Amino acid sequence: MKQQTIVTLDLEGVLIPEIWIAFAEKTGITELSLTTRDIPDYDELMEGRLSILNKNSLKLADIQEVISMLTPLEGAKAFLDELRSMTQVVILSDTFQEFAKPFMEQLDWPTIFCHDLKINGKGSVVDYRLRQSDQKRNAVAAFRGLNYYVIAAGDSYNDTTMLGEADRGFLFRSPDNVKNEFPQFKSTEEYAGLMQMIRGELAG
Repeated sequence: MKQQTIVTLDLEGVLIPEIWIAFAEKTGITELSLTTRDIPDYDELMEGRLSILNKNSLKLADIQEVISMLTPLEGAKAFLDELRSMTQVVILSDTFQEFAKPFMEQLDWPTIFCHDLKINGKGSVVDYRLRQSDQKRNAVAAFRGLNYYVIAAGDSYNDTTMLGEADRGFLFRSPDNVKNEFPQFKSTEEYAGLMQMIRGELAG
């Protein structure tokens, strides 16, 4: 019997815009535009973001206002719809439930594993809670433990452990620094190319 498959996808930069970049553009605070494409250490990145939010008295509602104006990347929903008609798909993201929900609605509620924020009574983001450290890699390892053949795709440093743990990993629209550091992963810039590579694995 052929092994069952599951595809794990990153969210930001793969299916939706980078939320923090959009928020940086809205607020004019350039430091908020740094992402896991720039800083591999997620704790360092988030602690910097929380410090900036606190210093500028920015609240969760301010971020959610920007999110409400964003839509999935062009072609993302059609890609995801087609992929979900072929195999199981789970989104593995280091975003937060408080950010992801509007996008999940626009994408017809795919399954997502992510983290959550700690919000005080004034609506300020005071901390973040990782559901699990290195959760993307751990999720892929768990799926493989359930005897799934796992195909993974992402764009940033924080996706590379997931890609390495998967049976097959692909980079999608990654910056040159990530592609150069991880040449073992095939890369593509378009959904058609990613779909073709995934189809090749599914046909395997």
